[in-house]
Amino acid sequence: MSPAVSRTAPGKSRTDGDRFEQDFEEPVRNPYTVLGVDARSSAGDIKSAFRKLAKQHHPDAHPGDKEAERRFKEVNTAYSILSDPTRRKKFDRGELDNEGNEVRNGPRPGHGTGAGARTGGGWHRAWRSSTSSSSANRRRQEQAAEEAEDIFSEFFRATGAAGGQGAGGFHDTTRGEDLQHTMTVTFAEGMLGTKKRVTFPNARTLDVTIPPGTQDGQTLRLKGLGRPGSHGSPPGDALVTVSLIADPILKLEEGRIVAEVPVTLKEAVLGASIVVPTIDGKVSVKVPPGSNSGTTLRLKGKGLPQAGGKSRGDQLVRLTVKLPDPPDQELVHFLERWSPKNSDKPREWD
Repeated sequence: MSPAVSRTAPGKSRTDGDRFEQDFEEPVRNPYTVLGVDARSSAGDIKSAFRKLAKQHHPDAHPGDKEAERRFKEVNTAYSILSDPTRRKKFDRGELDNEGNEVRNGPRPGHGTGAGARTGGGWHRAWRSSTSSSSANRRRQEQAAEEAEDIFSEFFRATGAAGGQGAGGFHDTTRGEDLQHTMTVTFAEGMLGTKKRVTFPNARTLDVTIPPGTQDGQTLRLKGLGRPGSHGSPPGDALVTVSLIADPILKLEEGRIVAEVPVTLKEAVLGASIVVPTIDGKVSVKVPPGSNSGTTLRLKGKGLPQAGGKSRGDQLVRLTVKLPDPPDQELVHFLERWSPKNSDKPREWD
């Protein structure tokens, strides 16, 4: 009987009695094959396949199983390539190898969506680019692993297991959930900054500082003030979304507070003292004689607090001339008889 023989390395012959151990690494499989999808699969199909395999091969569900750990890493690597539309296209063109590394000397035949993708036969590690340890590629794989951890924790929660444990009694060690709350403040409060006390769905109460210049829809993150993590993992964050009550006159434009204020024709022509709203309240402003629509006045120190909070920016007041509605007949008759002495033309192209 012939002696037992292991797989023979390429380029070596075997004779009876000889025993050769495999001296090359296993090929890295094609990402499509790893996830059980093909090049025509949608992004949703790819994500669904990844979620299923990540739960199936998660090391926490197979403690001490090296093969499960290897498969889990393989699934993460495949997803880090196919979940990114740009990297997926590059892989399909043969510009990335099966681990997501740039291929030297151009695309390889049978790679990407070609024969390699259909048969699942991948490239040998010896064909990898020297950039295999690039930080960008490692980070993509870490992100895929983080998503897999989230999926696994969701799986444990879905089982309804108590004490932060999932199927088989394994511990869910993911970070705590984020708490979310929407806070409504006035435009002035958002611009000046303020403090508000909010109560989250879990009845936790926090004093939240709204920084000056906060815009509508902006989310404030309070690190570590969410739900506690399980089994020593870090807590989540408290997320507060700020909703500003719109002001009918005041607006925020490119970091400046602007009030668009209407004036009558008489006020614009002769000048006047008018009242203008600011985030501090109403103030009196002088309109210079001969003002036009678009004339801008500056209110010093009535704008946004500056860095450090020791000074304030300026508020702008933009005038718009508003004619009577309905038209004033006396004004109409006057203008019909009026012959201006100058020939000022408001339109250069006339």
